[in-house]
Amino acid sequence: MFKVRKSRPPLSPEAQAFNSAEVARLCSVSLRQLQWWDERHVVSPRQDGHKRIYMLDEVVEISVIAELRRKGFSLQKIRRVLRFLQKDMGKRLHDALATSSEVHLLTDGKTVYMEDAPGRVIDILKNARQPMFLVCVTDQMKRLTAVTERKPAKSETGAAPRKARAV
Repeated sequence: MFKVRKSRPPLSPEAQAFNSAEVARLCSVSLRQLQWWDERHVVSPRQDGHKRIYMLDEVVEISVIAELRRKGFSLQKIRRVLRFLQKDMGKRLHDALATSSEVHLLTDGKTVYMEDAPGRVIDILKNARQPMFLVCVTDQMKRLTAVTERKPAKSETGAAPRKARAV
């Protein structure tokens, strides 16, 4: 039996979209890892034929997931974090981009905190009964936006093709 994906609204022309190769490079994960996460419904991108198309929010999610995997989190714990992100992150991520405050994700795998005040981040770390892991979501966003604001390739600028040399 074929699985049918949920239909999503069409992409707006100004929406920033990424293919799998770009996401793998930006987030330092393998193409197979992206495919596996899609198959397990950890992060499910849009489909354009056989190509996976990721929106900026999904790329940030993948970046955070990759960071947590590098810190030794299991997929089950990451799913808990993702449930929290999907419920709370949308508005908070937009606010983090619109303001100068930094948004930090703190988790021990069971409890997840999203904080933008440095004092509260320190209080959470001081009062934690077990080790907490910290991911600065704002830093992830800054890194991704810095990499994506690249110069267009020569083929994108309409540069004239070079003439062949006579031998």
